Amino acid sequence: MGSRREAVMVRLRDKPGATAAPVSAPLGRRPTAMVYKVMGKMFAIVGLSKVEHVILKCDPHLAEVLKVTYAGVGHRSHLDRRYWISVELDADVPADEIAKMNSASWPLCSITGALKSGNSSSSNRTRC
Repeated sequence: MGSRREAVMVRLRDKPGATAAPVSAPLGRRPTAMVYKVMGKMFAIVGLSKVEHVILKCDPHLAEVLKVTYAGVGHRSHLDRRYWISVELDADVPADEIAKMNSASWPLCSITGALKSGNSSSSNRTRC
């Protein structure tokens, strides 16, 4: 596994309340991706194939800016392209920018203050 992918996976795993689970592969094959969730809501997917990439939840306005700015930011999945971006880890996107995108993804699916207060009522949920 590449060092950039490993760094992304560590950052995602270290988010408060985050869980990671492999995408099931048929007949005992290696998983093709790791899905990261907080409070049951997905906020990132890390591809485990040869092409190193991460799919992140993203603010729609920021997603448009990032797609214009970097060739390595685009869309790669069945997820709604307004809210999800794919970042190729070996492309032109600087590591510190990937870290910022990573950090911005988690709060889009977390519950405001719920991890601190222990309250997970639906009235505090953000759209995810």
